[in-house]
Amino acid sequence: MVVGIDGSPSSQAALRWAVRYAGLVGGKVEAVTAWEVPGEASWSAPAVDATFDEEQAERLLVDEVRTVLGEDGASLVHEKLVHGHPAQVLVEAAEGADVLVVGSRGRGGFRRALLGSVGQQVALHAPCPVTIVRPDVPAE
Repeated sequence: MVVGIDGSPSSQAALRWAVRYAGLVGGKVEAVTAWEVPGEASWSAPAVDATFDEEQAERLLVDEVRTVLGEDGASLVHEKLVHGHPAQVLVEAAEGADVLVVGSRGRGGFRRALLGSVGQQVALHAPCPVTIVRPDVPAE
């Protein structure tokens, strides 16, 4: 299975969900982050500044997976950084996957939206079933 990671609470919840599900079905998890060169006319995940390079983005992805899952959980995940627009990267990465998992809201866009633009695009265009995970909501 493929899971999109961008550092948002939704993508962290999606990563945890994907690892739990993979454990139930005996699957493998590939955590994918889309990275775009700073200055391109779109958002990137994780958010970067003009001095950020691809090597730093790769380290950030690995660190994100370890932070969310711990060392033992991170050993179950293969991290992959791909250049391009997040929705397109995830749709292409999902070729041959059993499921594509994304968070309901990422780092960009309008806060009031129920579903992020990347989630909408992958739900429409993915070559496999898509699971959209809402962020963990603390009990009140």
